[in-house]
Parts: sequence; C-alpha cells; structure tokens
Amino acid sequence: MQNKPVYVEHIGIAVKDLDQAIVLYEKLLGTRCYAVEEVADQKVRTAFFRVGETKIELLASTAADGPIAAFIEKRGEGIHHIAYAVLGLSTVLKTLEAEGTRLIDREPRMGAEGMQIAFLHPRSTLGVLTELCETT
Repeated sequence: MQNKPVYVEHIGIAVKDLDQAIVLYEKLLGTRCYAVEEVADQKVRTAFFRVGETKIELLASTAADGPIAAFIEKRGEGIHHIAYAVLGLSTVLKTLEAEGTRLIDREPRMGAEGMQIAFLHPRSTLGVLTELCETT
C-alpha cells in the first residue's frame, strides 16, 4: 500500500451491554471512559478509552438488526475490528481496490469522533475486519 498506516488508531470490541462493559474496562484498564457516542446510521453506541497512543472502542448495537448485533449473534462478544489511521483515505481505498483488495466501503463515510472511515472485507485481510480512518 502506497500510503501506509500511520498507527493503530483503535481496537473495536463488540459488547452486549455498553454500560456494564464501561465499568469492566475502567477497572481492567485503570482509566476512565472519555467519550460515549451514538452513530445512528451504523446502529451503534460507542465508548472510548485511551491506552497509550491507541484507543479501545467498545461497540454496542442500538437495534436488533444492526451490524454489531449480527456480529454478536454469530460470534459472541469480543474483538470486532482493528483500525489504522491513514493519510489520504480516498486515495488509499482506490489504491487498495486497484491492487485487488475487497472493500466494504468504496468511499469514506462518517464514523465516531468525527473521523472519515472505511472498512476492508475480512476475506481480503486474512479474516480480520479492518477499518481505515482519517481525522478530518
């Protein structure tokens, strides 16, 4: 990839109950949740924690037909995705697609924390749902 990831932005963890998960992760990480946000078009509520330069993002579905609900139904709670910060997200997506990477999002869309995001299909990334994100 010409525009390589700059750093691991966050690790997304699917949870059934966001409030209970926040309490658990505050204890586990020894730090407070610094933001809770709903991303309505993705049918998800998120909670963020800083761990060094990386963040942990807890994800809970706001609807029975949401993608996080479907993930938990199929695989249970746990790691959902890893996200990498990139520069020039649109260009990175075009380059990856031209190189044969299967994309879920061909164009960036708005995600949590005001970032532009796009997902790569796990079939192209050795089974790992991969998110690319760029701060606008």
